Amino acid sequence: MRTVTRRLSSLLSLTRPLALTFIGVILLSLGIALLFVWAYRSAGTFPPLLSVLTLQFIPTFWRGVLLALVGVMVLALGIWQLSGLVVIPLHEETPRGSELVLGYRKAGRAPRITVLSGGAGLLMLARLGEHAERLTCITPLQDPVEYYYRASSLYQAQNVYYVVPTPLSARVYAELDDTTLINVMHVNHNGQLAERHVERLMLLNDTTVAEIDDPKRVQMLTVDQSDGANRVSPVTASLPLTRLATEALRDADAIILGPGSLFESIIPNLLIEEFRTALAQSQACTIFVCNLMTEPGLTTGFGVSDHIRQIKRYGGFTPDYVLVNVQRIDPEVRQLYAAAHQSPVYLSPEEYEETMVLADERISQRQLVVEGSVIVEADLASSVVQYSAPMDRPVESRAVRVLRHDPEKLTTAILALLRRQ
Repeated sequence: MRTVTRRLSSLLSLTRPLALTFIGVILLSLGIALLFVWAYRSAGTFPPLLSVLTLQFIPTFWRGVLLALVGVMVLALGIWQLSGLVVIPLHEETPRGSELVLGYRKAGRAPRITVLSGGAGLLMLARLGEHAERLTCITPLQDPVEYYYRASSLYQAQNVYYVVPTPLSARVYAELDDTTLINVMHVNHNGQLAERHVERLMLLNDTTVAEIDDPKRVQMLTVDQSDGANRVSPVTASLPLTRLATEALRDADAIILGPGSLFESIIPNLLIEEFRTALAQSQACTIFVCNLMTEPGLTTGFGVSDHIRQIKRYGGFTPDYVLVNVQRIDPEVRQLYAAAHQSPVYLSPEEYEETMVLADERISQRQLVVEGSVIVEADLASSVVQYSAPMDRPVESRAVRVLRHDPEKLTTAILALLRRQ
């Protein structure tokens, strides 16, 4: 039903010419009918063959009903085929900058886009606001929204708004594969956990965290599987969504997950029941921007399919599209990341062997589907020089080459996907 609605909605801007065409067909049909009536009355009798062709053996009333039904069917078929030929999507093999214009504009407004991300990744998509009617960024559960408004003032982004997911506070804790329980925001700051990965993510309210007597155990707990001494329970009561977050999910034409930390920035909001319900009811196209590198202590050893499975596990859906960086990383940069227990997130050979499907019923190009999501590989990253220094010795800064999502490349790739809709 969603496909039918999208195809027919592409004809909204053609309503006037289609109406004029329909009226012209009716007038032409009436003219031909009057000529047949005149010929019938003038000739008196028709040759046998002509009588059969004009259905003279059928009563006049039923003859009219039959012709009307056939006409409606033919008209509907023509409109359906027209809706598929108005826009011809151009795929990655097409030379950059090439466009095929058929004297047609898809809609009278720019798309409404909602972004689920956090940190620098959320700010990278600010450029999308220039191409959107409204770009609403729903901040991660534990992040203060004021940070994003201050940072975005440096970019002078247009049509970009930041909203919080819920008015209530909660803490996001991760249970790692070695049963360590830790606030997900503190994993990256603990080198001992670099080779671990998240086994389970949960919400804890402030009361539960405050009940832990030892302040050090607020940072890190070991879940005791034999008794319930140190075991904590996740939040069972549903956190309410803010009105702005609900409207952003409901009215969105596209929902973008990432770029950003999978367990720090994207999944925490999916732990809210009302958030998942609003996502399930949304008709928006969902796009996941896959991480460039694994995150130490969070996604160590993860591939593309592992990221998608985690979104499905906590969000209850698979993204329509997944953007994966295809650019190969320089050996020097790769070594720097390897020293930090990070590795590139690429499609594995096993994932390449998964089901290949047709991109469209009219186009023979084949696409890769992993875990139910269409994978789109593109050059999304750039190597940049970043200056870092120890907190206790800020003057001892050093330049390090790092890999980051390129805002321009990312915007181009996302807009190309939106043009497919």
